[in-house]
This record gives sequence, structure tokens and C-alpha cells, in this order.
Amino acid sequence: MNAAKLKTILLGILMVILAFAMIVNPKVSFAASKTGLDLWWGVVFPSLLPFFILSHLLIGFGIVRFIGVLLEPVMRPIFKVPGVGGFVWAMGWASGSPAGAKLTAEMRKKNQLTALEAERLVSFTNSSNPLFIFGAVAIGFFHDQALGLLLAAAHYSANLAVGLTMRFYGKDETNQNTITYRMPSIREAFRQMHQTRLDDSRPIGKMLGDAVLSSIQTLLMVGGFIILFSVFNKLLSLLYITDYFASCLALLLAAFHLSAELSPPLVSGLFEMTLGSQLTSAADADLIQKAIITSFLLGFSGLSIQAQVASIIAETDIRFLPFFIARVLQGVYAACFAWILWKPLYLELDRSDVTVLPVFLIQDTPAWFAMLWNLLTQIGPILTIVSLLIYIMIYCRRFIFK
Repeated sequence: MNAAKLKTILLGILMVILAFAMIVNPKVSFAASKTGLDLWWGVVFPSLLPFFILSHLLIGFGIVRFIGVLLEPVMRPIFKVPGVGGFVWAMGWASGSPAGAKLTAEMRKKNQLTALEAERLVSFTNSSNPLFIFGAVAIGFFHDQALGLLLAAAHYSANLAVGLTMRFYGKDETNQNTITYRMPSIREAFRQMHQTRLDDSRPIGKMLGDAVLSSIQTLLMVGGFIILFSVFNKLLSLLYITDYFASCLALLLAAFHLSAELSPPLVSGLFEMTLGSQLTSAADADLIQKAIITSFLLGFSGLSIQAQVASIIAETDIRFLPFFIARVLQGVYAACFAWILWKPLYLELDRSDVTVLPVFLIQDTPAWFAMLWNLLTQIGPILTIVSLLIYIMIYCRRFIFK
């Protein structure tokens, strides 16, 4: 029996087992599905939609091309990617996964990246955003504001290290050492931006409609993966598969002098990093060990996000394997950075009066700003409903009632 047939059999058996477990435990499956839906409905959709729409318009109007020309002398020699990679990297940091993959795929479709450059770029432009690290993980799970700086520093340092590592991935068609770099020209950047806008002959209304359709379709896919992996994670726990893998990982953790209590959260986090981070915060282990495991999970991103990225880049010739390897590397790098930076960025700062928080989370924030922030978090589901209604109207007008 060849490997392909064996893979088919194993996948078929796994799907049958999961389907049977879902039928036998409908209440548990429903609760897990609702948990994933609440996460997508109230947080993921309203937080990512504006970034997706805006980035689509920035690409269409040529502004990304403008930024790319200016950043070419920086991004090309350091990361071996075009200057537009700087824009993708910044948007990936600001909005979190899978925004980097979405933008990279768009760049590849417009031939602003080669397949090799896209594989390099997507490997280090998908990361957790600062709001998630500081707000959800450090304060929400660990109730420790000082830990946020450590986790963020480890995460983004590892992200940079992955970018530097992946510059050595693949062989370019042209010798990068023979390329000469000149100071960026504003005039040349504007010329290329103008040409890019002219090449995209769509009217503004059509471009905006395409941006809304594309963004919401991507987020619907993201929501499906979040719900699916939320259910899978719960079912694997009910079938004791999680416990089996946890016992195996406990041996690996022991080799690094880490508590075996962290193995179940680690297994859960390999599937969904948010749940894994939450379980890690509640584990009976030293805080430094929990910080190391959490940093690894944030870097690895979880199979849920990786599946989202795989679905996005499947529309292009970007391969998934380099991205997966990069996620493993970032997890390892982040864990190492968390261990190295533990004393200077946590122990010493923890004894000081320095408040290590984003501006909007500082305790003496004005009352009006706190009220505004709470309002924004409450209207997330409303924004989701309105956006979906707009999506349905545009879709029906273009494809049904045309």
C-alpha cells in the first residue's frame, strides 16, 4: 500500500470518528461551536474587516506600490522581498493573523511578488496583534500587565528572527548581490503609484464593492475554521486523544525541565492558541515556564490559524510547507526569547512602578475613553450583522439580479 492510499484511509477513519463523536455528544459540540461563533462574531469579524477593506483599496489605488518603492532599499537586502513587504508586515502586526497571508496573496495575484518572495513574506507577516497579546493574554488570562511586554517582545523578536532566517530560503533567479540600491525617489514612487491606479481600470464604486465582497468572503472562511477547530478541540478532549498526546509531550517538556502540567495546555494550543494560552495561564507551574509555553503557542499560531492561511494561499502558487516550518521556528524562537528576556523585561520591571501597557489600557485613562472603548466592544456583533447585510445586497445585485 502506497503512502497516498494510507493517508486516505487514515483521514477517512479520523473523519468518521469525529463525526460519530459529534453525533453522540451533540450538546458538547453545540457548546463548542457557540464558543467559536461568539469569538468570531464579536471580536474577529469587526476587528479584521476594516483592515481587509482598507488594504484592498490601498492596493487598488496604488498606495501600496508607492510604499513599496520607498521601502525597496530596506526590505530587499534584509529580507530578500520587495518593498511592498514592508506594508504587508506592518498590516500583519497591526491586525494580526491571517491578514499577512491575505495581503501576500493579493500581492502575488497582481504579480508584485514572485512565488519565492511570497513564500518568504508570508512566513513572517502573520503574527498576533498587540491588543491580543496585552489585552487578552497578559491581562485577560494571566491578570498580569507586566507580562504583556515580555510576551510582546519575545513574539515580535521571534517574528523578526524568522524573517531573517527565511531570507536564506530558496534560490533567487537573479543574484541579489549584484543589485545596486539607490535612495528612494518620491517622484518615482508617485509615478508607479499613478501607473498602478491607471492599470486598475475599475471605477471607485466597483473597487469598493470588490473590497467588501473579498473581505467578507475571507472572514466567513475564517469564522468557519474558528468554529470547526473549536469543536474538534473539544471532541479530541472527550475522546482522550488530547490526553494521549499530552502524556507524550510531557516527556519532551521534562527534557527541558518544564512542568508536565503544561502538556495538556500545550496540546490544546497546538490546535487553537487562544484556548491553549488560557489553559496555560491556569496551569500549576512556575510563571516563567507558563510564559515560555505561551510564547511558543503565540509563535506557532495554532493549526486553526494555519488552516486559515492555507485556505487563503491555496488560490495562488504559494506553498504551505515553508509557512508551517516558519511557524515552528517562530514558536521555538519566541520560547527562547521569553527565557532570555525573563529577567530584564519582567523581574526587574515588575519591581518598579512602570506601567507596561498600551495607552488605552492604562488604569488612569479618562472615563470618556473607557466608555468609548466599551461601546466599541459592544457594537462588534452589530457591525458584523450590518456588514453581512451589505455583503448579501452586493452579492445579489452582482450575481443574482444582474
